[in-house]
Amino acid sequence: MSDSGLKKRVFGWMMFDWASQPYNTLLLTFIFGPYFASAVMDDPVQAQSMWGFAIGASGFVIAVLAPILGAFADTSGRKMPWIWLFSGLYVLGSAALWLAVPGMDDVTFILLLFCLGLIGMEFATIFTNAMLPTLGNRAEIGKISGSGWAMGYAGGVVALVLMLLFLAENEAGVTLLGTAPAFGLDAATREGTRFVGPFTALWYVVFMIPFFMFVREVSPLTTAAVVPVSAALSGLWGTLRRLPDRRSFASYLLSSMFYRDALAGMYTFGGIFAGGVLGWSVIDIGVFGILAATTGAIFAWIGGRADSRFGPKPVILVCIVTLLIVSICIVGTSREAIFGISLAEGSTLPDKFFYVLGATIGAAGGCLQAASRTMLVRQADPERMTEAFGLYALAGKATAFLAPILIGVVTLFSESQRIGVAPVIGLFVLGLVLMSWVKPDGEFE
Repeated sequence: MSDSGLKKRVFGWMMFDWASQPYNTLLLTFIFGPYFASAVMDDPVQAQSMWGFAIGASGFVIAVLAPILGAFADTSGRKMPWIWLFSGLYVLGSAALWLAVPGMDDVTFILLLFCLGLIGMEFATIFTNAMLPTLGNRAEIGKISGSGWAMGYAGGVVALVLMLLFLAENEAGVTLLGTAPAFGLDAATREGTRFVGPFTALWYVVFMIPFFMFVREVSPLTTAAVVPVSAALSGLWGTLRRLPDRRSFASYLLSSMFYRDALAGMYTFGGIFAGGVLGWSVIDIGVFGILAATTGAIFAWIGGRADSRFGPKPVILVCIVTLLIVSICIVGTSREAIFGISLAEGSTLPDKFFYVLGATIGAAGGCLQAASRTMLVRQADPERMTEAFGLYALAGKATAFLAPILIGVVTLFSESQRIGVAPVIGLFVLGLVLMSWVKPDGEFE
């Protein structure tokens, strides 16, 4: 492949991060999640609990199917058909969230739609991530991964700014510009905020065009029209059977299982926490999201350079320690006090403190996610990369139900959103401990 062709392929691959990030930024964290908790349901504690159970259920589906689908892709050499399929689920699930009107009696259907799109996004990510080793050598992929993740955060920031300026309305029915939602959308029925679903779908459709134009299969394709189920599953079973002998790879899968679950819990419930504990509006949470996503973009790029120079393991360790400290700070923060120190009524210190925490989460989270996928490339068998990313997804989702469900259960029984997020602390600690058995360069160096 020519240099210009490779550059186009790298750019197209990076555009997936730009195109897909709004599902996390707009739907999962900063716009739809808080809207669901504050308007679709009128009980924030019950809403946080149901939100956690729904995300946990989708995580279970992903955990079960990801390594199997990865094995099929590696056996056949085909990834693009899967990306097309799961892109369709992404678009369908996100667009249909328009139906989430305020005060719904039964939110089950809305949660199912949200989970459908989330599953599509996660599976499409597995197959695009598996293409990373074909984009450069070992020294280059750290920069490529970090730059791609930075583009994703940047795309999330741009999408979030557009939503806040022109569409998402606050309680007064106006956007961040102080105007009514664009396109004549009715603020009284929260049409501006509800439009986040179709907006996310349209964003993905438009910005995936470069991906589908420039990215092609590079793995040799099997000559068989249909890959036998037995062949794919046999290869997967062989990989699983060898895991105990591959201590570094197995330890990394377990470590990432816990620390990524904890990070996902922070992302998922950050906006809901700010709305319920600090009383922030959707627009307040959106500004918070812009700050977090901006630091995420900057530090994902910086982290990619650090990854290429020092390797992904030191980057991962620093990020986990940082997020562990932040999670302790969140549990210690309320409207009335910080770490038990009472504040004057009406004090804005909790708001400022949470903005700092959000910026730190974005920075450390961006670095951590970018370095994590390059670490997976170092640990995995080059001949079974998609399967490895499927196992990586399994590791990320095998306990993905754990953080949301633990948060849901602890919130329900403690009747406190602040105490409810405490389980992420233990998950970060487990991830940190398990990283001690991970070889920086893996077992296929």
